[in-house]
Amino acid sequence: MSHQIPLDSLVPQANCLDLWRDKNDQLVRQAKVAQDLGLPLRRQQLAQDALEGLRGLLDSLQGLPAAVPVLPLELTVICNFITLRASLAQNFTEDQAQDIQRGLERVLETQEQLGPRLECGLRGLWSSVLCASSLLPELLPALHHLAGLQIALWLSTDCLGDLTLLLQTLNDSQSKASEDLLMLLKTWSPPAKESNAPLTLQDAWGLRDVLLTASAYRQGFQELITGSLPRALSSLHEAASGLCSRPVLVQVYTALGTCLRKMGSPQRALLYLVAALKGGSTWGPPLMEASRLYRQLENTAAELESLELLVEALSITHSSEVSHLLIGVELLLPQPDPASPLHCGTQSQVKHLLASRCLQTGRAEDAAEHYLDLLALLLDDSEPKFFPPPCPPGPCMPEVFLEAAAALIQAGRAQDALTICEELFSRTSFLLPKMPWLWEDARKGTKESSHCPPWVSAMHLLQGQAWVRLGAQKEAISEFSRCLELLFQDTPKDKEQGPASNCEQGCTSDMALQQLRAAALISRGLEWVASDQDTKALQDFLLSIQVCPGNQDASFHLLQTLRKLDRRHEATALWRRLEAQTKLPQENATWCVPLYLETCLSWIHPPDREALLEEFRTSVLETCDL
Repeated sequence: MSHQIPLDSLVPQANCLDLWRDKNDQLVRQAKVAQDLGLPLRRQQLAQDALEGLRGLLDSLQGLPAAVPVLPLELTVICNFITLRASLAQNFTEDQAQDIQRGLERVLETQEQLGPRLECGLRGLWSSVLCASSLLPELLPALHHLAGLQIALWLSTDCLGDLTLLLQTLNDSQSKASEDLLMLLKTWSPPAKESNAPLTLQDAWGLRDVLLTASAYRQGFQELITGSLPRALSSLHEAASGLCSRPVLVQVYTALGTCLRKMGSPQRALLYLVAALKGGSTWGPPLMEASRLYRQLENTAAELESLELLVEALSITHSSEVSHLLIGVELLLPQPDPASPLHCGTQSQVKHLLASRCLQTGRAEDAAEHYLDLLALLLDDSEPKFFPPPCPPGPCMPEVFLEAAAALIQAGRAQDALTICEELFSRTSFLLPKMPWLWEDARKGTKESSHCPPWVSAMHLLQGQAWVRLGAQKEAISEFSRCLELLFQDTPKDKEQGPASNCEQGCTSDMALQQLRAAALISRGLEWVASDQDTKALQDFLLSIQVCPGNQDASFHLLQTLRKLDRRHEATALWRRLEAQTKLPQENATWCVPLYLETCLSWIHPPDREALLEEFRTSVLETCDL
């Protein structure tokens, strides 16, 4: 039969308790001295020594049977140890959860209530301890402090359900109807410490303020992502008024800028972005958001300037700010993922965005230079760098090469574009089937011919366009023909090839393949027209209409060719169809094709389409009058 050991026999002598408290206070002072040091190595050493001292003190306390008079000190040492350890590591680990669990178990040991409650986990332990602590009011300040660290740990790991239940218990049964995290944190009122209580690195009230700020930020950011913009604005404003370090404040101001931009208040958004840029050295997120804002305002010059500054900012290595030896807001925030509004990407990703935006907005010379810089950045390793499928988010390497070639052609640098295409082929030839076999299989119509990635066809298309600019008609037609030979092969089934890469997904959509085939046929047809081989041109234009019915460019080129061949009846019938189509909503706006193909399509777009239709209209009316 178990019997209760007299409490007096477990209580250490008063002088031992005083010595332990003095040791705790001395280690806390040492950590605070380390926090104020400007020398990183000395600061780190002092803080690490204090951590080891707290670990040793905790081992001494927990080496004895648990006793109520010692528990306030023991729980305080646990809090100081967890705070210092988490702040030095800049994250929470399972070890901290175990430290908290051991502290709770020690409380229950004094009440002889441990037993099967261990099976309930931390949440069950907290419920038992807080019920038992109603009989031990002297433990409440230290227990609330420990609860604050438990809340911080659960917040950092997104255990919001456990966190909410703990706060409801801390706030007593009157608040259990509320599940609003911010309201629960505001309602939580940790008991005041005694004047002679052991020193703490960070008291419960300071921790509560950090938790409030971090929770407001996380809630506001989640509301921003889900589109609850007015609520997000309120939560982010609350976060901005809390305990934010400069890097966190930059994130909050940037998120406020994003929120206001989406709410249609660009000028107010800009004020927050300016404040974010002034607030610290973390310029990436606000500059990226500024580029989005200027793009929405159609201020292209400012958008591109923001991206240029962002590329420069990402090339600079900033020394991280010295963190305080406390639980800070940044410790409780999730890292931005690629889908986050605060994710600004890498230097090469932003450089690509800058180059592509220059190409899209008609700044071909700037685009060409940016693409060449980007390729140099991506290929600066001694070993050839190429990313085979699956590619990372964004365009794959072949697509970057093709965009660069398109930009160079657009900028009047056709010879450089040919060099880029040759470089692409040299770097990727090991991924491709043997080309002579491929051409032979294509000519023979062999069903088992090797699959060739669609961007290889696009490379030949761009090479053909480069030869057009150089006036080499024979070479241009040859490249367009090679492109078509590859495009009209049987494409292997998805099940045989496995999942497509990002690059192939962009190139092999039905619409993109249709447009690629049409572009090659129209391009070759235009060269036939230039060499006065109108019958061959007619065949290519007719075929392009068949492979891509939605592309009106082929129809306009066909109309001009029919007119040139004096095939009036066919030309008039085609003109009537085009007249009817121009009155219908255009589907071109919904086309989703790679940027290099979009650029190529712009080169074969017939000029003065309206003038051509009007000219035919006049001709038909004159014929009717006769």
